[in-house]
Parts: sequence; structure tokens; C-alpha cells
Amino acid sequence: MTTKSLYQVVADLDKYPLSLPEQVSILQNYHTLLVPGIPTPLGYVPSALITTHPEQWPPSLWTITPRSITLMTPPTAPAATRTATLASALRHMAVSSHPDFRSLKGWRDETFPVYGPGGDLVLEIERAASALFGVVTYGVQLQPSTSTPTPIQTPPTHPPTTTPEGINLWIATRSPHKQAYPNMLDTTAAGGLPTSLSPLSAIIAEATDEAGMPADLLQKIEFVDRISYFHINDNGNGMAVLQPEVEYCFELELPEEEGVAPRPGDGEVQGFGLWATERVVEELRAGGFKPNSAVVVVEFLRRWGVVAGGDVEGVWERLHRVLPLPVVDHGV
Repeated sequence: MTTKSLYQVVADLDKYPLSLPEQVSILQNYHTLLVPGIPTPLGYVPSALITTHPEQWPPSLWTITPRSITLMTPPTAPAATRTATLASALRHMAVSSHPDFRSLKGWRDETFPVYGPGGDLVLEIERAASALFGVVTYGVQLQPSTSTPTPIQTPPTHPPTTTPEGINLWIATRSPHKQAYPNMLDTTAAGGLPTSLSPLSAIIAEATDEAGMPADLLQKIEFVDRISYFHINDNGNGMAVLQPEVEYCFELELPEEEGVAPRPGDGEVQGFGLWATERVVEELRAGGFKPNSAVVVVEFLRRWGVVAGGDVEGVWERLHRVLPLPVVDHGV
């Protein structure tokens, strides 16, 4: 079985390079997404998607230059107008049979917010299209555990003096019917952050639906961190999409009592298990976890002092990188 360091688990997800020259080299293959009236780029569209499918980018909706693509809305247009214009373009793309647009076959009628540099909502984009346009997306994750460990300092300035004993994590196994990452391991509850919900409201909804957790337990959820990473996903077709993401991370201390356990609720999960940290680390190294959940678990283990030293050196810094696009803090 191939194993890797926990730092490498994080780096495998956070593939966008840290050095500026490498970033410049990668961005040569993308058009920056612009909106009139907004002074900064909002995303990155693969140039090949534009040049290979010119029929999908009519001049009535888009202005295209060698390095950018601009949504044709008035500079003072409200977010609702921009959203409607973009949705019209996306629905046209969604009927294409070309595999470059296959992600749109998973159309959900659920929108993700796209923010400008001042934190204002610029527009909303169909969730299934967010990766094609390389916009920053937001999500929530919940990792329950049993025991009451004492966290080490964050950001890390000193190694932990002791390693907590007896921490167990509730780990989900994804449904075999999931379109993405079937049968892989996961945090107990997770999901995208839609425009209409706060991070706390979103994670409570996910934990209720996915894990059947009662309201009295969910009142004890604690926000612990906001992480960021920048994934590059080639989708298996040679046209990589850029996926800058922010995750709001929550934890919940559950008592080791009979009947106090997450249970599959909405078909997203086939089961839950209470795992010792040794088994969790083994599966992380072997690639058993859904990638963006793996980094949440790695940071949980690092923050609580379960793992330390060179194996996780640089993890905190990598998961708190500054993204090159506007990012908003939703609060909790």
C-alpha cells in the first residue's frame, strides 16, 4: 500500500503553486473572469474552453480578449441582473453534449455566491458551473470526536509537549451511489455554503440531514477555523479547472454513550464509525479520504497535537494561504 506524509496529503489538494513564477506560468492557460464595475478578476476560465467552443460565448453576453473574458452587464448592474445574465449563458452550455461541459449535467439549481474585493455580492453562479469558472467557493465541515483534548497553539510556534491519548473521531463512509468520491471516507457532515445560509446554519442543516444528529447536540457545535486551499483538477480530460476554496471547520465533542452517535440520514452516507486516531492517520496516508475532507482531518489532528513534527510541518501555513481572488469572511 502506498503511503505518504500528512503534509503531502494537503499538498495533493492544494496543488496551485506557492511561487509567483510558477503561478504566472499556470495562468497562461486561463482567461481571467471579469465583470464591468468590479476592479479585480473574479475567477479563471480555461482558455481551451473558450477557444475550442466559440459558439458557447456569444458576443451578446461576453467580451473576449487574449487574456480575459468579461460578462456583458452594465457596470452598475445589481447582483440579480448579473446572476440572471450568467444563468442564461450557463443553461445554453448545459445542453451541450461535449464532455468539456459534463459538469453542468449535475445542475442543482443551487447557487454559490461570488464576492468582489469589498465583500459585496457581485453575482451568484450555479454550483455545477463554479469549477469551470474558477471562482472562490465556500464550504462547511464538521468533525466530531470523543474525549476532551487540550489544543496546541495555533498558528504553531512550538511543538506540543504531550500527545493526547484516547481521542476517537467519528468518520463517515460515503455512499457508493455518490457521483463524486463514492465509498471514500469523509468527515461526519460537510457541504457547500450557499448564498442564503451562514456557515453555522449550513453545517447544522448538513449534520441534521446527513448524520441525523439531534438539535440539542448540535447546539454545542464550535467553530474552530477557516482554512483555504487552491486545487487544480484536470477532470481526466486534460483541461484542468482551477478551484480556490474556503472551508469553515466545526467540531463537536460527543459523549461516549450508547445512542449518542451520528446515523445515516439522507442517503449521502452509508455508515459512520468511531475510529482511533491511529486508524485515521493510516487511511489518510493511504488516500482513503475524500481530498478536501482529508485536509480538514489532518488539521484537526495537528491542532490537537495528535500528529506533530516534520510530518505536518508547513500544514498550517499551506491551509491558510492567501487566495489571489476576492475572499469574504462570513463570520459564523
